[in-house]
Amino acid sequence: MKNQIETKIIILGGLGEVGKNMYCVMHGDEIVIIDAGICFPEGGLLGIDYILPDFTFLKQNQEKIKALIITHGHEDHIGGIPFLLQNVEIPAIYAANQAKELIALKLEDRNIRYDNLYTYDDQTILKFKNIEVEFFRTTHSIPDSHGIVVKTPNGTIVTTGDFKFDLTPIGPMADLHKMARIGEEGVDLLISDSTNALNEGVSISERKVDNALNDIFDKYPNRRIIIATFASNIYRLKHIVESCYEKNRKICVFGRSMENNLEISLKGGYIDHKEIIVSPEEANNLKPGEVAILCTGSQGEPLAALSRIANGTHKQIKLRPDDIVVFSSSAIPGNAQAIGRTINKLYLQGVKVFTNTSLSDIHTSGHANIEELKLMIRLIKPKYLMPFHGDYRMLQNHANIGIECGIPKENTFVLQNGNTLSLVNHEITKSDSVIANDIYVDGTRLGEINGAVLRDRKIMASDGILVVILNVDMKSRELLIKPNITTRGFILINENEELIKRIEEVATESVNMKLKDKSATFNDIKSQLTSDLFPFIYEVTGRRPIILPVILDIKRQELQ
Repeated sequence: MKNQIETKIIILGGLGEVGKNMYCVMHGDEIVIIDAGICFPEGGLLGIDYILPDFTFLKQNQEKIKALIITHGHEDHIGGIPFLLQNVEIPAIYAANQAKELIALKLEDRNIRYDNLYTYDDQTILKFKNIEVEFFRTTHSIPDSHGIVVKTPNGTIVTTGDFKFDLTPIGPMADLHKMARIGEEGVDLLISDSTNALNEGVSISERKVDNALNDIFDKYPNRRIIIATFASNIYRLKHIVESCYEKNRKICVFGRSMENNLEISLKGGYIDHKEIIVSPEEANNLKPGEVAILCTGSQGEPLAALSRIANGTHKQIKLRPDDIVVFSSSAIPGNAQAIGRTINKLYLQGVKVFTNTSLSDIHTSGHANIEELKLMIRLIKPKYLMPFHGDYRMLQNHANIGIECGIPKENTFVLQNGNTLSLVNHEITKSDSVIANDIYVDGTRLGEINGAVLRDRKIMASDGILVVILNVDMKSRELLIKPNITTRGFILINENEELIKRIEEVATESVNMKLKDKSATFNDIKSQLTSDLFPFIYEVTGRRPIILPVILDIKRQELQ
């Protein structure tokens, strides 16, 4: 008898974007959540710190949730967990060791107590009533990265997490044998990382980056070397520490995220030689060839350690003319200008700068290029393919790669956040969508910043604000004195006296006309004033400031 209960795959984040990864597998009264990441905002989202997936679906199905399972410990996969736990009851979180330690630190920083955080490895099997989960080891830029196999009564779903194939990795090899075994057992749906689906060939091995960085150390044995890289790229940190150990250099670390990741990696045994880590004071007393500085700021972040070093504002480290600065990273889309500004400041200080180019392989991605995506498809042998983790051109190109590898076009799904798939008896179709809006975090507040607030912030950033203060006697229906005009970010009052005078005249006429209406309220007066001033200001200046009327009701005292 065929199974009648459908299995649903619900996508809450990670499609049409690089980040905010979160999706669920639901069968009957059971939901397993995979990852809970964040996105970092681009420049237009003024004042926003993070973007989260929408938790509405999970709140509506709270009683069905069995576990949150984490593929690996990067922010775009674990960064949303503190916010999730404050909004939804999660019975258990399963993560491999490195991710577990990072999650625990994240929760501790926010004073969130959670006692159901468990560790898995590639031999773990989680069994629920209808869903069974197992894991396979993958290669990525952080230790303990895993793909996940979800077995349901309707079929098997495999998600790769973030991965690449590196035959000479710094850490453990990906478990190709287990991937092949899973493929032989039969996989209905492969949900696969698409980040580098536009990149031809095979990604550079981390070992090649290892050699390129060693060449820099060997070429400049008597000069201080400053290396900026992603704090989450643990294998890069591991190599840098090992190279410094071999070349008798001490390491000084700057940047909170770098310090946290290094501490967790030392504690977990992923990185050795803790004894070569020194304080800034010790580093400043060493000869240039005896120290290397490891810091954040590879993306030109204005408050990161490297940016402050380049600006000359870092309290503990000052650049020296013979320093070597290495950007062991690639530019995240949107960050190229900020990185360029930092590099220019470094050149102005006279230091030598190395960046990743075709002539210098000092960085490699942790994500699979086209030929590696093909290899994953060949190993897993899925009936259906859903590209994941990438913008739409990446997702579409990945779907085309699947078609090249023999998957029928109708069996590929290029979806959007909120879309769902229905798996019934090994057949998959698109199903009803769920709510999956972007949720903005401003400081520590979740979801309080809506589109209207963001629009106002953009207007204030580009056109400023105009405040009109009105002193009226509502009893006698009189404007007592001329309006007081104040601006911020719109015009300089002292240099635009004629314009201010004309604004005062328009405001006076508007308010006096509205006061003649005995039934007009404060809100009516404000609305009319805004309606009259807005077109006038735009016609004269070509700008659209936010107009903020402030009405003070002042009672006139008759002279005795």
